[in-house]
Amino acid sequence: MLVAGCAQESGAGDVVDAGFVSGDGSTQQWVPDKRKEPVVVEGEDFAGAAVSTADWAGDVVVINTWYAGCAPCRAEAPDLVALATEREADGVRVLGINTQDDAGAAQAFERTFAVPYPSVADSSGQVIARLSGVVPLQAVPTTVVLDREHRPAARIIGQADPSTLDAILDEILAEG
Repeated sequence: MLVAGCAQESGAGDVVDAGFVSGDGSTQQWVPDKRKEPVVVEGEDFAGAAVSTADWAGDVVVINTWYAGCAPCRAEAPDLVALATEREADGVRVLGINTQDDAGAAQAFERTFAVPYPSVADSSGQVIARLSGVVPLQAVPTTVVLDREHRPAARIIGQADPSTLDAILDEILAEG
């Protein structure tokens, strides 16, 4: 899973005057017998439509937290768009969780990057709370990969490297 840090507070290791805490790109994976219980992530997209990972039974799900003003989120957006398009036939779905933006800012981001997958609004933190214990709640972007049973299988903190994410997906898809 990939998780990049765009927390709103400053601290040691921050990029000077960038307005976010830099994620280190660290990756954690869990072998199948060490994975937590399945999770369902659901909410409304910015057009008001209901979105639920429960509708993607049997698919591997890549969940990415983001917001429009987050520099690492903008940098990784083209890679996530490519992943969503290229890996859909493999049974991979992508879901964005927007942690801060109003509909106008989020939809502008989605248009700018031609985002083909849904994102749910989560300024309250209730959607991401479904991943509590797996995802640092203040780290944005964060990428979490759910296996075919929707158990958290991997996490990347910081901007997701496409080759790392592809390797993780290949491993999880090979599990059957």
